Amino acid sequence: MNNLVISDLPLAGLKLIKPRVFEDGRGYFLETYHLQKFGMGAVREAFVQDNLSRSTRGVLRGLHYQHPHAQGKLVAVIQGEIYDAVVDIRKDSRTFGKWFGITLSEQNHLQIYVPPGFAHGFCVTSDHARVMYKCTDFYSPESEHTILWNDPAIGIAWPVAQPVISDKDAKGVCLRDALIPE
Repeated sequence: MNNLVISDLPLAGLKLIKPRVFEDGRGYFLETYHLQKFGMGAVREAFVQDNLSRSTRGVLRGLHYQHPHAQGKLVAVIQGEIYDAVVDIRKDSRTFGKWFGITLSEQNHLQIYVPPGFAHGFCVTSDHARVMYKCTDFYSPESEHTILWNDPAIGIAWPVAQPVISDKDAKGVCLRDALIPE
């Protein structure tokens, strides 16, 4: 029996994962990843690295991507709540430059699969959040790029007006100037 539902989202390749949660008086249990079950739902890439970040309210991380060495990411929140946003940066895609956002939290247990070819970022909307994500390629500092979180050509509706961002993210470029794979 497959204990999860994987749904297509408006940007091709982007997937929403809703695991089955088993709750009782002791708490809850869920599978955060299962190779066979995810494969049946069209998330077939192999994951090679797991990451965990902790951030406080208002912190915005992103919009990040790697080129070359593009990464797919399976993103989940294990504590708190975030607004997760992705931008299609595949030049040959009919949704190039379009974005999708969703709230992920420890309460809703939702996960999002972000395939290679997307820039990814999130903003913390709870007092703090712990975000765990699996990656399909290793982190490569020389391959990392950043698109401005507030690029007006993209127009992401972030839920925080004045987010806390890193110096690196503040130096991101607009999508029109980004190094994007052909």
